[in-house]
Amino acid sequence: MSLSRRNFVIATSVAAGGSMVLSACSSGGGGDTAGSGSSAGTTKYSAVTIGTKDDSTGPAPEVAGAKKGGTIHAIGPDDFSHLDPQRIYYSWNSTVANLYVRCLTGYKIAPGGSMKLVGDLATDTGTMSDGGKTWTFTLKDGLKWEDGSELTVDDVRHGIERGFASFTTEGATYVQTWLTGSTDFRSVYKGPYGGKHLDSIVTDTAKKTITFHLKTPRGDLNWALAMHSYGAVPVKHDTKEKYDKDPVSAGPYRIKQHSVDKSMTLVRNTHWDPKTDAIRTAYPDSFTFEFGPEGLQATDRLIADSGTDQYAVMAYSGVPAERIQKVISTPDLKSRTANGLLTGLYYYAINCKRVTDLRVRQALNYAWPLEQIRKIYGGPSAGDYATTILSPDIAGRVKYDAYGKLTKPQGDTAKAKALLKEAGKLGQKIVYTYPQGASDAYDKTKVVIANALKEAGFDPVVKPVESTSYYDQIQQIDNQFDVMWFGWSPDWPAAYTLIQPLFDGTTIANGANNVSQLNVKWVNSAIKKDAAITDTVKSEAAWAALDKEIMQKEAPIIPETYQRRFYLYGTKVGGAEFDPLFSAFILYKLYAKS
Repeated sequence: MSLSRRNFVIATSVAAGGSMVLSACSSGGGGDTAGSGSSAGTTKYSAVTIGTKDDSTGPAPEVAGAKKGGTIHAIGPDDFSHLDPQRIYYSWNSTVANLYVRCLTGYKIAPGGSMKLVGDLATDTGTMSDGGKTWTFTLKDGLKWEDGSELTVDDVRHGIERGFASFTTEGATYVQTWLTGSTDFRSVYKGPYGGKHLDSIVTDTAKKTITFHLKTPRGDLNWALAMHSYGAVPVKHDTKEKYDKDPVSAGPYRIKQHSVDKSMTLVRNTHWDPKTDAIRTAYPDSFTFEFGPEGLQATDRLIADSGTDQYAVMAYSGVPAERIQKVISTPDLKSRTANGLLTGLYYYAINCKRVTDLRVRQALNYAWPLEQIRKIYGGPSAGDYATTILSPDIAGRVKYDAYGKLTKPQGDTAKAKALLKEAGKLGQKIVYTYPQGASDAYDKTKVVIANALKEAGFDPVVKPVESTSYYDQIQQIDNQFDVMWFGWSPDWPAAYTLIQPLFDGTTIANGANNVSQLNVKWVNSAIKKDAAITDTVKSEAAWAALDKEIMQKEAPIIPETYQRRFYLYGTKVGGAEFDPLFSAFILYKLYAKS
């Protein structure tokens, strides 16, 4: 998904909330360590694995030192745009959805950030058959809604069928497409409100099974079904559009009060049984959300650590640049931070429709001044240099450095110039754009970028675009830009969700995310082939190889950084861990200290 979805939010929110201190480094999962900053609470990533039936059995592991009771306060700049699971795609919405929405599968997150895909409502991560076209899940016993009624396979089916309705256009669309074989899936099925069910989903109430019959093989359906867009919704309590205001809980907490753009309170769901839940704990009696304070104001309040702010956490907006050095250089404050990788990649898309010579695209990669850019972002604490398409938390990702950015992060302008000369392109004009107004940092980076390009033999022309219309403009197929600042975050930690949206030539269209407009037969064929591999080990190896091959043979992007975000919390908050999925605190692991 693009910057405007899930982990990355939109560029203006990232820049304002984290003030370019949102960077990444990591270890265990292949994270780059050169120049990485460290901090108390740092999340380190390991390969994401698929758990067993035992891993899927509750209760969830206890958090060391935790106790029940009290209230955790969350301070954030914005309210949740949607609470209806089928309308949830943004990270901020998913962060709170973890407290009341449950899906067939989910992620069990260990201290330090390593993850396992496990059964959430399901007893395990599903059984695949028919070469990946058929998947069957069995529901756990004891699942209930907040009113005490049983959560059934029909409720699970209903949640997925709601994703076809005309009012749920904000959610994910993977499963709908796979079930119908059409990207125009609403023309095939219009949702459950006409009294019809989707033929490709079969439920057995007695056996508590739900079976999906896909049009094409998918070895990753169980990953996709962990998205809140596919959360269960009770058939008897579905209020259609109104459900967004008052969703029914299947998780450890239920929504008690919500004043739009002001506050929201969640209290315990007494019908949630921890024995059914291998993922979530539930220590606080309640959570309160305060909407409005921006990152700087929230940071200053948490630094002061007074009153109820002692029990508070920063909700989604991170420590801004104005305070980051104070926070990480003051031991007391540093000990009250959690930080981690923003899932995905910041990069510069090269318009392959305009920059057609591979040597020119390679020269841009060699010339790009990553070191100078990162200094403007905040230095090593801002994260690590990116050299791959796949980010460090992607299963199977293999680290490589095709353009020597780890040895010469300042750029190799001499090598770039030699390539341009070989191509007969010395003096080629390069039109560079970025979202103006999203961050002062971008106005500063444009200078070092232009200087590096001049030294490499290019003729740089900088044409910033106002941030509110930036994506609308660069996502036009006839745009007049050669290099465009961009970013992407995967919908689940698998390579398909990074490579296919960005480099599949069949997706090129106005408003689409293949901003590089790469349309090469061998790449399109490889994506289609790799997407059909159902063996996990073979699939991961194939995607990792394709990552490197695309960068070496096509060079459609210039990877920039794996960014990191820092969050501050009060002295009476325990269990503070960074969520590697949604780039926030893992709310269900928090507890209030006495």
